[in-house]
Amino acid sequence: MSDSRSVQENVREVYDQVAGEAHGTGVAAHLYGQEELRWLPGDALCLALGLGNPTRWASLCAGERVLDLGCGAGIDSLLAARVVGQGGRVFGLDMTPAMLERAETNARVLNLQNIEFLSGQIEAVPLPGEHVDAVISNGVINLCPEKKKVFSEAMRLLRPGGRLVFSDMVVAEDLPKEIREDPAAWSG
Repeated sequence: MSDSRSVQENVREVYDQVAGEAHGTGVAAHLYGQEELRWLPGDALCLALGLGNPTRWASLCAGERVLDLGCGAGIDSLLAARVVGQGGRVFGLDMTPAMLERAETNARVLNLQNIEFLSGQIEAVPLPGEHVDAVISNGVINLCPEKKKVFSEAMRLLRPGGRLVFSDMVVAEDLPKEIREDPAAWSG
C-alpha cells in the first residue's frame, strides 16, 4: 500500500484544485430533495462531490451535535445545521483549506450560527471523546488508506447511543497492487 502521507497529500492537492472549479449541480440534483436544493447556496451545490445523502438517513433531531467527516464545501454540514437548529451544533472537518474556505462562505450566506468548520484529518479529529450524537460522512472514507483508524476515531467521538451514517464506495475484492501503491489513484 502507498504510504498514508503521500495519499493524503495527493488527495489534499486534488480537492484544493477542485474547490476552484465549478462542477454544476448534476450530482446534487440526484441525491438531495427539491426543498434542500432550493435552500442550499449554489456554491455548495456546484461542489457537491458525495455519493449519497447521509443527513437523510442519520435521523438527526433538534439540539443534537453532529460531526461531518470530510465536509468539503459543506453541503451535508449545512443541511445538518438546518435540522439540529440553534440548540444543536455541527462540526464540519476537512483537510483541504480551499474547501473549508468555501464551506465557511456557504454557512455565512445562510447565516448559520450553529456550525463550525475544523481543519484536520479524519483519523485524528480535534474534538473530545463522546462529543457528538452523530457522525456523518459522504464519499470520503474511501479516500483514506487507514480506514480502521477512521472508524475507531468515529467511535471515540460518539456519545453512547450515537449514530455513524456514511455514504461511500466499497470494493468487493482487493484492488490491484499498482492502484494500491499509486497515491494519485486514491483521488483520481
